[in-house]
Amino acid sequence: MSGSFMRILDCHSHWGTERGYLFRTPEALARQEAIWRTKVEYFTEDGMCDEFVRHDTRAILDLSYPKFWPIERMREEHDYAFDLARRRPDAIAGHWLQFDPRRAYESIKEFERALGAGAGFVGLCVNGQVTGVPPSDPRWDVFYQAAQAAGTPVMILTGLTGIGQGLPGGDGIELDNGHPRHIDHVAARYPGLRILAARPAWPWQDEMLAVLLHKPNVSYELHGWGPRRYSPELRKAIATWLQDRVMFGCDFPVLRHAKLIEDWQRMGFEEEILAKVLHRNAERYFGLGEETR
Repeated sequence: MSGSFMRILDCHSHWGTERGYLFRTPEALARQEAIWRTKVEYFTEDGMCDEFVRHDTRAILDLSYPKFWPIERMREEHDYAFDLARRRPDAIAGHWLQFDPRRAYESIKEFERALGAGAGFVGLCVNGQVTGVPPSDPRWDVFYQAAQAAGTPVMILTGLTGIGQGLPGGDGIELDNGHPRHIDHVAARYPGLRILAARPAWPWQDEMLAVLLHKPNVSYELHGWGPRRYSPELRKAIATWLQDRVMFGCDFPVLRHAKLIEDWQRMGFEEEILAKVLHRNAERYFGLGEETR
């Protein structure tokens, strides 16, 4: 890999420790291998960070699982994550926090506390599919207002999710709650809000590209899929008009950095485009350049 884009800013991965692992039950852990074809491997806290550093990666980690927990227990889990982020800023650039929009008051208070924790970047991740509340629902408005006031971006998940995949009724998850139309509604209502659409939006990739073309306050992050599976339209957009607004995400630990970076290298993109995707765009977007290491 050329030194011009060697370093990686991963905009979306998860904790790989046993305590912080995304999947919390034996059944969910078993589905990881079935859906992503990767085996569960737990890391120590420093082992996880060393794995990132080994690939010259700093990651923003999605701490998704505490969102339905009692607020005191949620706070303890956030503090667990923040303690390591303060100790290992060489590996952890920050966190996305998820909340249940049906209990907005205490969630906003915890978000405001997290912003002042001195633990790197903190942003809100809106998960309409798992919460059952689509991102365009007014119950999210107080969250968008809080993020806009804080000047921090909001990540909104879109497209197919592996959560619930293959279970009867998709474990109750409605895929339509991740349709790009919801991102379009939010971007129109909050033109001053920076929105990061997350995941390739299959099966609505063209609709997502239309939103990106129309709404300049929306950018794109591509965790969860390898670039070989992107549609021809998405690959063309990355190489042309979208090149300054698209960013790399891995989805560690279910996917691994070495394999994804190798795939990106083989896609035929110019080195300048790869540099933008793998670190430059995200460093500018989050204010996380080399000087923040």
